Amino acid sequence: MLPRRAASIVSTSTHRFLPCRPCRLAPFRSLATQTKFATIPASPDDVALVSLFDHPSRTFKSSPLSTTGLFGHPSLVYPDALISLADATLVRAQLLTDRILRARESRDELLKVVKNLDRLSDMLCGVTDLSELIRNAHPDPMWVRAADHAYDTLCEFMNVLNTHVGLYEVLKAVMTDPSIVSTLSPEAYKTALIFWLDFEKSAIDLSSAQRKKFVSLSSDILALGRDFLNQVDSARPPASIKPSELSGLKDMGMGVRLKLQAQFTQRDLLVYPGSLQAQMIMRSAPSEEPRRRIYIAANSSTPEQIQILEKLLRTRGELANLVGKESYAAMSLGDKMAKTPANVLYFLDALMDHTRPFAQKALQALQARKQAHQGTSTLPIIQAWDRDFYCPPEAPAPPIPLPPLTVGTVFMGLSRLFRHLYGISLRPADATSGEVWHSDVHKLEVVDEEKGVIGWIYADLFARGGKPSGAAHYTVRCSRRSDDDDEAGDGTVEGQEYRILESQHFEAVKRHRLPGQDGVYQLPVVALLCEFTRPSFTRGPTVLPWNEVTTLFHEMGHAMHSMIGRTEYQNVSGTRCPTDFVELPSILMEHFLNSSIVLSLFDVEGTTAVRQVGNHHADPCNSIDTYTQILLATVDQIYHSPIVHSPNFDSTAEFANLHNTRGLIPYVPGTSFQTQFGHLFGYGATYYSYLFDLAIASRVWQNVFSDDPLNRETGEKYKREILRFGGGKDPWKMVSTLLSAPELEDGDAEAMREVGRWKIENEVGLPGRH
Repeated sequence: MLPRRAASIVSTSTHRFLPCRPCRLAPFRSLATQTKFATIPASPDDVALVSLFDHPSRTFKSSPLSTTGLFGHPSLVYPDALISLADATLVRAQLLTDRILRARESRDELLKVVKNLDRLSDMLCGVTDLSELIRNAHPDPMWVRAADHAYDTLCEFMNVLNTHVGLYEVLKAVMTDPSIVSTLSPEAYKTALIFWLDFEKSAIDLSSAQRKKFVSLSSDILALGRDFLNQVDSARPPASIKPSELSGLKDMGMGVRLKLQAQFTQRDLLVYPGSLQAQMIMRSAPSEEPRRRIYIAANSSTPEQIQILEKLLRTRGELANLVGKESYAAMSLGDKMAKTPANVLYFLDALMDHTRPFAQKALQALQARKQAHQGTSTLPIIQAWDRDFYCPPEAPAPPIPLPPLTVGTVFMGLSRLFRHLYGISLRPADATSGEVWHSDVHKLEVVDEEKGVIGWIYADLFARGGKPSGAAHYTVRCSRRSDDDDEAGDGTVEGQEYRILESQHFEAVKRHRLPGQDGVYQLPVVALLCEFTRPSFTRGPTVLPWNEVTTLFHEMGHAMHSMIGRTEYQNVSGTRCPTDFVELPSILMEHFLNSSIVLSLFDVEGTTAVRQVGNHHADPCNSIDTYTQILLATVDQIYHSPIVHSPNFDSTAEFANLHNTRGLIPYVPGTSFQTQFGHLFGYGATYYSYLFDLAIASRVWQNVFSDDPLNRETGEKYKREILRFGGGKDPWKMVSTLLSAPELEDGDAEAMREVGRWKIENEVGLPGRH
């Protein structure tokens, strides 16, 4: 399938976990001991990052004397140019498609099929990925409309290619010819397999009528998915709370105002789920009844909402059956690390068995609190509405006391960390007028100490009206080798020569021959979007709370995967890898924030005492939250199993049965949380992926990095064995080599069980980062 876009945007808005809420139920003893580590001093470029992000009006202004277009493309200086580029891309894409279709006329052309399919994909994705960013980040509505038009135009062409029998037959001729397959590099063969599997997922080998049915079902799924997500975000009905039920509220601010409001109106309070008032009551109301009512209201559904979800699940099942798979999960997992639904359940069962004792112990601690609160002689049952009251959420905190961390300070620390690990640093670069879409956007060069500039990051970090919420990493341009493209062989169209040149000039930007590397490569370009408060003259630099520091580390993990994963084929470049592998580098980055030596890199003067600190959180509630995530991943598998074909399928009954048979906290009759589980659409049958990568990242940190997190040799090993391959190598082989664990290499059922037995560190994997 040509639009390899699943990993091009790693976005928080579509992959968020429920909060892991720290809770201190018992005091802890500090285990801090003074140690000494040698760190590389901050370079002038590192220090310049502080000024760039903390005092943006003072430095690195774009030059008014030279102009260009977005991302340095000279043509993209006005919105209509993007529409023109899309039209020009269509001309070249059609030429290249025709060339591939003629490939069986010449063995030389057959040998170029995989390369040309990847070129075709990159030609289209280079514009659609850029358009996806523009329509989400650009403040000018005219640019957004142009980006929508370009995106829709090229996606329509992609949809034709995805079900193009002729392209599939040419690729089949290549893949069934041993003499051609033997000439493919491992990376080329992996790329060919991606196209092969994606074609087959698109019902390419079915009859014309069945292909039409496939397209119809796919359209229905998209429409149902939009309806489902709209219902997920719809407001739930308010809960009616009697003033007397708020007696003893622990919150002395909002709680007092609520009680005064009730006394003044002499009416029951209507509290909407998700509101600040509802959150306060769930944390602070000693009486169970108001918490129970708000919980039920928050987890209620209308019959229509349940019907939409169940129709979506059944339609997915029908689509899977059409292509010969017994379930949607079986259809979705073939190209993932897990491979089969059974293997996912092996992982989840093992993880559940491993986590359950810790979660049960945490639950007993909450029961003891509830018993003391209620004065009962026996341990009471913890109900779903007790969670926040007996283990109230607390803001995440660093493992050691730190001075305020500004955006610039964190970027300086990141650059120093990357230099220690990989010999790579971040360098502020002047953006030419017109190169960025807003004055807040800053351009960073990613610099290798031997190869020079290896890519660019455009950092759009500060909140503004109309900008998407959350944090996201956008791939604007993937890496790939370009000097062997043989563009002349694509041919031309009389009267369209200017269009062809327009597209070629767009592609030629940011191509370089790096020292010590064969060939010319187009270098990666990514954009990082966050919504931090903008620094100002009156408030000064933006100080990040700890959860946002963690967010920045997570997103920069994706960015460095894009930078280092420089492959010959864009379909396997950087973050274009399996869904259940793509979060490993980003989650691993979060672990570095648990190291005091890494935290010392935030100190430009080198005066912060380096301390080894352990057990800084006694946090039993995290294990309850982890167990909840395992249950959600399990229900995702149930909903995408053959059970949806039963005429008696009932999503609420299945959800309740899972909680009552394997859960820790009883299911609450009358609730149906599944209609708010938005990830069922975006990550259908793959919700286990984040837990899976959490487990692998925890093991990599513990076994590879934790003893000496700034060790260059270790960083180079990780770069060499994991990051540089992008998606071009079997992830199981990469992980088994890095961990010296040959038992994982085959990625079979036992390997999945083994990962399920690994510990998930609860200090990482907070929600809101993708």
